[in-house]
Amino acid sequence: MSSSTAFAPIITPAMTVPLLDLKAQYATIRGEICEAVARVLESQRFILGPEVEAFEKDIASYSQCKFGIGVSSGTDALLVALMAIGLEPGDEVITTPYSFFSTAGAIARLGGKPVFVDIDPATYNIDPAAIKAAITKQTRAIIAVHLFGQMADMDPIMEIARENLLYVIEDAAHAIGAEYRGRRAGAIGHLGCFSFFPSKNLGGFGDGGMVTTNHSALADRIQLLRNHGYRPKYYNPVVGGNFRLDALQAAVLRVKLKHLDYWTAARQRNAGNYRPLLRLAGLITSDSATAAITDSQPVALPLEYSGSRHVYNQFVIRCADRDELMAHLKTRGIGAEIYYPVPLHLQECFHDLGYRSGQLPVSERAAHEALALPVYPELPEGSLATVVEAIAEFYF
Repeated sequence: MSSSTAFAPIITPAMTVPLLDLKAQYATIRGEICEAVARVLESQRFILGPEVEAFEKDIASYSQCKFGIGVSSGTDALLVALMAIGLEPGDEVITTPYSFFSTAGAIARLGGKPVFVDIDPATYNIDPAAIKAAITKQTRAIIAVHLFGQMADMDPIMEIARENLLYVIEDAAHAIGAEYRGRRAGAIGHLGCFSFFPSKNLGGFGDGGMVTTNHSALADRIQLLRNHGYRPKYYNPVVGGNFRLDALQAAVLRVKLKHLDYWTAARQRNAGNYRPLLRLAGLITSDSATAAITDSQPVALPLEYSGSRHVYNQFVIRCADRDELMAHLKTRGIGAEIYYPVPLHLQECFHDLGYRSGQLPVSERAAHEALALPVYPELPEGSLATVVEAIAEFYF
């Protein structure tokens, strides 16, 4: 799951409060980054090699996993994970319709069938209660997406998988370092898939990804598949792909990983500060994430459930007249983003799957009401008040 802003500017000169300011982050680590890049340039080793191997070990340790395998993007992480479990044409994979396109696109690219089930209205993550009813003889796996930085309810998902001999892949593109009952994203399912797209909490200087696992056979399979299926070079027991992580990206990401927990704490602090500001502005009367949107409460807050570590890749509210509010914020120089305007079951390319509008109502409501506000670590404290004041101005 990559960012929907992949081909749109994150910051423009007219913005007073951008959705994300990567220049502000870079300014704090410029020296470390330049040293790391120079190290790779001097080595002239750009594909795999010691920088990638070191970064793989770092991510595996950080994510409480035995193995990390660096790949070319978060999308390719999902693709190679599905290849590793042997997904074949006609196999079904149960997943959420409220996610970035890669979640389902990787399934379809291998000839599999995405089977969409609805989401929990409070967390935006796949509803475990809906998974069981969707299982058929063709079901091969479940992809659970940890959306916006909070993990899906993994214990019941893993129980369902065990009962039905299914693989579980964690799409953790938004959720590096997130926790569920003390366990890290990417460490609970059979495979975890991460994106290092620049807008992610741990973002590179281009595309990059990682697959994590605690299963040695799966790790070995992914290492084989990411490099054309070579073993040894020019001898191919299987057909793989070119899914390798660049050494330059690994070097940059190794530097950034050292700062990640500090940045996460800043995101959490900003998210926490939004809540009283929205309440004082009269925009919320209830902390419930599923509260009805009304004239007296035009905004609903995101839920951070007990026992979780939410890393806030996005701070997403639900709101009345969402598109009009976003346009208003833009006129005030405030960045905001819609994640995601069309749920996957209603995308034109999946028309042949037979889903219709109204079939997955919680996902469809989220697509019409959800709006991400600036929450990046370097966001000045006063900017939060500027955002909230502009929202209150729109509604009142």
